[in-house]
Amino acid sequence: MTARALWTLDAMASAMAAERQGPLPASISGLSIDSRSIAPEEAFFAIRGDHRDGHEFVTAALSANAALAVVAAERRAQFPADARLLVVHDVLAALCELAAAARTRMHGKVIGVTGSVGKTGTKEALRLALSKDGETHASVASYNNHWGVPLSLARCPSSARYAIFEMGMNHAGEIAPLARLARPDVAIITTIAPVHLEFLGSLANIADAKAEIFTGVAADGAAVINRDIAQFAQLEQRALQAGVKRVISFGEHTGADARLIKCALHARCSTVEAEILGTRFSYKIGAPGRHLVINSLAVLATAELVGTDLALAALALAELQAAPGRGAPIEIELPGGPALVLDESYNANPASVQAAFAVLGKSSIGPQSRRVAVLGDMLELGSEALDLHRALVDAVIANGVDLVFCCGPLMHALWQALPASRRGGYAENSSALESQVVQAIRAGDVVMVKGSLGSRMAPIVKALQRSYPRHERFEEASAQG
Repeated sequence: MTARALWTLDAMASAMAAERQGPLPASISGLSIDSRSIAPEEAFFAIRGDHRDGHEFVTAALSANAALAVVAAERRAQFPADARLLVVHDVLAALCELAAAARTRMHGKVIGVTGSVGKTGTKEALRLALSKDGETHASVASYNNHWGVPLSLARCPSSARYAIFEMGMNHAGEIAPLARLARPDVAIITTIAPVHLEFLGSLANIADAKAEIFTGVAADGAAVINRDIAQFAQLEQRALQAGVKRVISFGEHTGADARLIKCALHARCSTVEAEILGTRFSYKIGAPGRHLVINSLAVLATAELVGTDLALAALALAELQAAPGRGAPIEIELPGGPALVLDESYNANPASVQAAFAVLGKSSIGPQSRRVAVLGDMLELGSEALDLHRALVDAVIANGVDLVFCCGPLMHALWQALPASRRGGYAENSSALESQVVQAIRAGDVVMVKGSLGSRMAPIVKALQRSYPRHERFEEASAQG
């Protein structure tokens, strides 16, 4: 069966001012930048990345029955005259032009999400909540940079009622062009935390960089900002300076528009009572963590702002699941019984590690079991890196973590600060730590694995799964908090 057309060839070529070559289809069903996973009827964009040039994979994409490839004019000569091509001056610029055309043809509501932590989780909660009310499109994975946002926007069908785009940055000036491209009706800032300090220098600078999202907000749009953080006033001021007419706050603060009244934190979920823009709700979140509770307030406030059925949106959050690399629970089977791995291997910074420790601390364990943390370096923290790693010792103790394994030169600062009784093992890198962790785990343990992506902690999760194949899902156990 032919997939629904995402773009007609005429509309696509016109938006990108592209020259046509070869026997082209009348329409395409999707867009891809990965020749390994491209589907028939999809268009391949030969983007030049940091390490590889997509033009190297055009032949493979076309051989895999891609509908066509979008290539730069300067590279056209390397392909046969009958190759199915749209030829443009610059491929990334053409993708941005297609994204702009996608935004112009949209009639649904657009939501932009940024913040030091919690972007992807908030985006996924919004996807879940809004999809109950109508067709909802959202960026996949963490496609939140200079090519991820245009790709996600260009992939948005014109029929979408809601579209959600995550926006990230490493440096000042990176979010503004993404925001102007997406033109969100609602812009969310989840929180400000010491992330990318190496490039931005201070929390105030980080807040200003995140506040760039407000420069793209639609004329009648709104900003949704965390009321509990020290930078709230700064962010509110930046929103007003950008011309945003309505600022909505969320958090525990008594003045928050979307206010947490109380919550119960459990090992696998949370229950929440909150007041959302004047309406009181009780609801369940299907994944654990206080950070998810706070961000759920932003989700529901946004749902109200874009006209979604708020009761349906709140009910949908019970279905929320932690994603792989972002807290997903994985059961493994050891000779003496099952153990649980919390896969937090995708990324790490001081705020997200604190949140992960809090979830680990709520995990139910038996009298002979342990809470175990396996930690890799938190990167891009600049001159404060060692102090920020060392300071994690307080969270280790406060959350009852019994054993800590560390790897990397920065995590060595935490290793040295740990009480001897809580030291599990240390290695210079994750590959050297892997065998120590695999051999130390025992039945009943709850093991949290976390580190920045560059610390390569995911292979430790995979090693535990290989060594102790997956067990049937635990009967859910909760710990009141």
